[in-house]
Amino acid sequence: MFYCQHILGIGHLVRSMEIVRGLMSDFQVCFINGGEIIKEFPFPDGVEVVNLPAIKTDSEFQALQVVDTSLTLAEVQEIRKNQLLEVFDKFQPDIFAIELFPFGRGKFSFELIPLLEKIKASSKPVKIVSSLRDIIVTKSNRIKYEEKVCSLVNKYFDLLLVHGDPNFYPLEETFTRIADIKCPIVYTGFVIQEGNKNIEPTPEDRKILETDKPIILVSVGGGRFGHELIDCVIATAPLLESKIPHQIQIFTGPFIPEEKLQNWQQIIGDRQNIRVDRYTPNLLQYMDKADLSISMSGYNTTLNIMTTGVKAMILPFTGNDDKEQQMRAEKLDKLGVVQMIKPEELQPEIFAKKIIHYLQIKNKTSKFDFNGVANTALSLKNILC
Repeated sequence: MFYCQHILGIGHLVRSMEIVRGLMSDFQVCFINGGEIIKEFPFPDGVEVVNLPAIKTDSEFQALQVVDTSLTLAEVQEIRKNQLLEVFDKFQPDIFAIELFPFGRGKFSFELIPLLEKIKASSKPVKIVSSLRDIIVTKSNRIKYEEKVCSLVNKYFDLLLVHGDPNFYPLEETFTRIADIKCPIVYTGFVIQEGNKNIEPTPEDRKILETDKPIILVSVGGGRFGHELIDCVIATAPLLESKIPHQIQIFTGPFIPEEKLQNWQQIIGDRQNIRVDRYTPNLLQYMDKADLSISMSGYNTTLNIMTTGVKAMILPFTGNDDKEQQMRAEKLDKLGVVQMIKPEELQPEIFAKKIIHYLQIKNKTSKFDFNGVANTALSLKNILC
């Protein structure tokens, strides 16, 4: 039983689903999705998916919001809590894995703590696992935060899986109390999107992917932020049209407001070198094809860049004083794997020159552990032995 709550972007959902895909040869999996449903998102055949009444957050991560506004937040929280308990009773898992909690998603304690208490009181032994990305969001109240995390991990959890390579970012760089965690901590390596390589392209995607024209790919994850990057690319496109013979393909993300998407498409009009679409399940194929990727620097997008070797320019998200993407981008820029975009460079004349110059530079490749899916499956099998 695998619980995932995405609240702003789709990175947590994408990574969790890759892990689930890798578990399915050895496990029966019930996947709990607490975030907004993305109708185009591909779930693998055979996984049981339970969609809780969806909860999201504002852009600053300050307040939880219901997606179905016919219900109050309190009503949705009560429904979700009871539904989780019912699913556990019905599914009777051997392992319960929670993505990010208790290092994040503290606002979902209303449903997770009752479930964890139920699991601990169960007559059937159930292993409880935390599934964690490589970089933890640094909290302003770090001492209190880390004390609470250690307390919850030591009370409930049997295993902590860190989906990263300690040679890139060891967990202790963003969480100082590692020595106080009593359960085993296993670095799995990075979780990469192998499953998406097998998704059959849509006719529209195939038309673009099979063209001989070089592609500049632009993406901003889920689409709730990164709008300033798309604004700049659209304004920059006319300056590039006569200088580099590229097709610019922009994907805004599934959560982009419809009026925003329509506005961008109207601005572009009948320009021949740029196109804006909402979403594709074939983003990895686009990265394989592209001469340049321009994106945010979330976990999954960055891993796609590292594994495909595409030349990439990345803009870190810094909302909510979140340093995670900034830290990742700065380190990869220093290694020569990508070029980081600074906010002040998002001006058409400056950005056009930056793109043209960067296309002439040879980027370096990275050598880290990308076996996160297989190693996660192995670790979960081992805790049942």
